[in-house]
Amino acid sequence: MPLYEHVMIARQDLSNTQAEGLIEHFGTILSDNGGTLVDHEYWGVKTMAYKINKNRKGHYIFLRTDAAAPAVKEMERLMGLHDDVMRVLTIKMDEHKELPSVQMQKRDERPERRERR
Repeated sequence: MPLYEHVMIARQDLSNTQAEGLIEHFGTILSDNGGTLVDHEYWGVKTMAYKINKNRKGHYIFLRTDAAAPAVKEMERLMGLHDDVMRVLTIKMDEHKELPSVQMQKRDERPERRERR
């Protein structure tokens, strides 16, 4: 089955447990349609570059899934209809990388950047 990565931004006025409950909610939707939620990370509340629906901050959630295209399409459709979800980005991947993601790694654990010219 194809591998996907999803980043979801939820409203800032949710509690942490409600935001993490979205992971379980969309994981069950995915499993009901024949897919699996491989892994997930809760990145916390972060400030956005611009306002979305009058919100300056949002809960960022990262999901890794293994599902067929119709299951992912159904999950994205329901994310778009959910009142707490503001934005979703889905990317098809060739393979999943090891956790933690770059967003969750500490600065000293990240690989060195190349020099600027």
